[in-house]
Amino acid sequence: MAQTEQDGYEKRLGEFAGREAAPPRPGPDPVNVPMIRHWVEAMGDRNPVYLDEEAARRTGRAGIVAPASMMQAWTMRGYAAATAGQDDGSGLGELIALLAEGGYTSVVATDSEFAFHRELTVGDHVGVREIIESISPEKKTALGAGRFVTTERTYLDQHGETVAVQRWRMLWFRPARTPPGGREPAALRPRPAVNRDNAFWFEAAREHRLVIQRCDACGALRHPPGPCCPRCGSYGWDTAEASGRGRVYSYVVSHHPRHPAFEPPYVVALVELEEGTRLVTNLVGVAPEEVEIDMPVALEWLDPDPELSLPVFRPVTA
Repeated sequence: MAQTEQDGYEKRLGEFAGREAAPPRPGPDPVNVPMIRHWVEAMGDRNPVYLDEEAARRTGRAGIVAPASMMQAWTMRGYAAATAGQDDGSGLGELIALLAEGGYTSVVATDSEFAFHRELTVGDHVGVREIIESISPEKKTALGAGRFVTTERTYLDQHGETVAVQRWRMLWFRPARTPPGGREPAALRPRPAVNRDNAFWFEAAREHRLVIQRCDACGALRHPPGPCCPRCGSYGWDTAEASGRGRVYSYVVSHHPRHPAFEPPYVVALVELEEGTRLVTNLVGVAPEEVEIDMPVALEWLDPDPELSLPVFRPVTA
């Protein structure tokens, strides 16, 4: 772009700050127990205040409450509505078109910050209002040159009162191009988010050992790793070595979004280990259409590059 064109483009982008990203809309369903049950079962969250009226009342609540982490779920339109191509008059749609004009055609969510004002109870009907807060200057990232788009979502109950505020940030980026006459370098598998709570697990994986965090007070096994035992509250722990045997508890076949380190379609599975904990992993050595719930699987190690080793699972043949 010539400088005058670039200045004009920057001005057009800047005009979106403060605009409504999407018109206020209520979620498709009020807060209800079946959706809460599906959520907590999927997450393995055994807090009784989400499903047990009496347990909730003993804590001083009026009744069952929804997990805070479900806030965004109550306003999602569902797959059919999201893929119907309906024009809801959103400013975000106009912004996306303008970003595409600048070559920023790929997107990845980068972070989300929530401030919760109150818990949701059964019968609440949540809506959301979204404002475009800012569009950053072009930044150089590992994915390519891009711009961070930050929006603020205000979640409202049926009375119009705020129940939560979310700051949501996405990176819209220009995919890096292969140099003329050059070969595209092999893409690295995405790096795991390693922190003080889970570093031991990835270190063991580098040694091709699959370990499970174990409470040294009550003996409960837990995964993902965490600082505190959810059963007894102890902060002490050690590890147990997993047998490497398990069964497919659930799975999805991923086609999109595409990533150069993965060859679609591929299977992302939730494997229940013989020891009882569950692990999100990939299945190998099986076509997606052949995967079945409760299929027995066994551990293999994937070493995609010298810095990373990950457990994957292969079906056990009779």
